[in-house]
Amino acid sequence: MDSSTPFSRRRLLESSGMGLGMLGLSDQFSRRAFGDENSESSGASANSLRARKPPFAPKAKRMIHFFLNGGPSHVDTFDPKPKLQEYAGKPLPMSYLTERRTGGALPSPFKFQRYGQSGLEVSELFEKTAAHADNIAVIRSMVAQVPNHEPSLMLMNCGDSVQSRPSLGSWLMYGLGTENENLPGFIAMCPGGYPIKDTANWQSGFLPGAYQGTFIDPKHAELEKLIENIRSQHSTAGMQARQIKMMRALAQQQASTQEDSRLEARIQSFELAFRMQTEAADAFDIQQEPQHIRDLYGDTVHGRQTLMARRLLERGVRYVQLWHGAGQPWDHHGDIEKNMRTNCGEIDQPIAAFLTDLKRLGMLDETLVLWGGEFGRTPVSEGGSGRDHNHWGFSVWLAGGGIRGGTTYGSTDEFGFRAEENPTSVHDLHATILHLMGFDHERLTYRYAGRDFRLTDVHGRVLRDILA
Repeated sequence: MDSSTPFSRRRLLESSGMGLGMLGLSDQFSRRAFGDENSESSGASANSLRARKPPFAPKAKRMIHFFLNGGPSHVDTFDPKPKLQEYAGKPLPMSYLTERRTGGALPSPFKFQRYGQSGLEVSELFEKTAAHADNIAVIRSMVAQVPNHEPSLMLMNCGDSVQSRPSLGSWLMYGLGTENENLPGFIAMCPGGYPIKDTANWQSGFLPGAYQGTFIDPKHAELEKLIENIRSQHSTAGMQARQIKMMRALAQQQASTQEDSRLEARIQSFELAFRMQTEAADAFDIQQEPQHIRDLYGDTVHGRQTLMARRLLERGVRYVQLWHGAGQPWDHHGDIEKNMRTNCGEIDQPIAAFLTDLKRLGMLDETLVLWGGEFGRTPVSEGGSGRDHNHWGFSVWLAGGGIRGGTTYGSTDEFGFRAEENPTSVHDLHATILHLMGFDHERLTYRYAGRDFRLTDVHGRVLRDILA
């Protein structure tokens, strides 16, 4: 709210007690997202959260991202490298820059096995997830830009490793809106909270504030702790309804003389918060699920948050990101065998249950699933039992809407250090995701500071070999 807004109006907005951290900071809504290259219009005066059809028929209508914060080891999960056994403890006949001094080859302590009709090779760490091998496409040739967490986090989530940009979830909200205006269209869950630096990974950046992610801490069971300020401590529902009505009247009065897109976006966030007070109680209540479904996911923090995610997607939420690794990151610089067993053991069952449940509900064909972190790990040891950061080559996998399952794309060298066949940038991954959601990544743009921005910057190609 700028300083020219009358004090009484500012005070009314600031004191209403319904904030969800979704501030409205709107610029112009560019119709270029829908292929109209010659027109732009202010989307603040309309409902910017309304559902919109993409330019092309989408393969997926919603998306979930299982984000493994810290960088999971690809050579211990989805990219087997038996050659490492031959060089165990010895220097490799090649080297690449890493953050720290590294030692000899470190073979994976985990067994790999072929699963499904496709024979996809998966580590024993994801034995339950591997039951869905024929639905999974593993990209084994991902490449990031630097071997540091913060820039690589931003690159994977926002498409830029240097500048603060809108997140992938915000771009999808901008292009598609939400199918349920009583719930946030973009939700980020991270058990136990998150470092303040990580909030940039679900921000809306220069996009309207209504598109930023709403943070949920799923370690809590009580609704009031799951969602901050979901209940007003200062006013009844009737009083809040009258406040919103007054805010709307004041906004219309101001619009007659001067349109303020930021005011409209702010009011939309308050209206959403008000509607959520009834809808959210139902969406997050996993006790409504049959016992056998709750048992399928497991009575753990990650089991419960994954079941919540399914209920949210089922109710029209567009994009859910489930962070894993806040308490025990996947940043395994030591004792990788113990730490990988712990981390993988926490999410293998929930992920497998999620895929099983989507099939049961007939949702998998229209739900895009992404698994992975910001980079991978080195095939050589750090300190004898850990692995250093590796941005030269790592793995992610996709499943669901529009994905040709049971496939692998690209490869790293025989040791798993560097992508050799079909090196795949994060921009390529984002271009493919947008394609599956019905967009040409070069035309989903937003005009800001005198230029058109897009998620993929000036890069990106669609990975057609993994499309169904």
